[in-house]
Amino acid sequence: MQARTTGAPGPLLDLICHPAGSAGPVARLTVSAFRPEPSVLALDYVVSGDMARVLLPRWTARSRADDLWRHTCFEAFIRSDTGPGYHEINLSPSGQWAVYGFDAYRQGQVPSAGVESDALVRAFDETHVAVSAVLWLERLNGLNPAAPWSIGLSAVIEAIDGTIAYWALAHPSDTPDFHHPDSFTLTLPPPEPA
Repeated sequence: MQARTTGAPGPLLDLICHPAGSAGPVARLTVSAFRPEPSVLALDYVVSGDMARVLLPRWTARSRADDLWRHTCFEAFIRSDTGPGYHEINLSPSGQWAVYGFDAYRQGQVPSAGVESDALVRAFDETHVAVSAVLWLERLNGLNPAAPWSIGLSAVIEAIDGTIAYWALAHPSDTPDFHHPDSFTLTLPPPEPA
């Protein structure tokens, strides 16, 4: 199985399961994130473990959908500048995706219009699931393409027994909270001019 389907040259980062929960059937969850162009974000998520015990939504068509985070879903939270606003990206192994804008911490959620997603792909076998996407984000308000982006990377993994595990680069609170400002631990600078 090809683990990096977008060819992301970014470092491979390990997500950690929230300590209040159980990793369940997942042995490891990694992600690579990079900016191939100033307003483009490429993401590669790979889950390793007993995939027969992970509940994966059926592949549908690449399309926008709400409430993807209620089941197995890969997420990125992104902001630039110093204001409180940020954006949430949801990528489902079903092929569905969504992007939302927030004015401040969990306030003013609105679907973000004008975002394009390409190359949302899923690959899997008995021990791995990989989900990759390339997103064009130039129309997102408050996301400066010339500035570094602060990013929080996370995932929700649903087991077939209905339990949910919450994975992220950092867990700054006692309960899972991917929106927490201290979850934005990765900094991605814009690519250098060619």
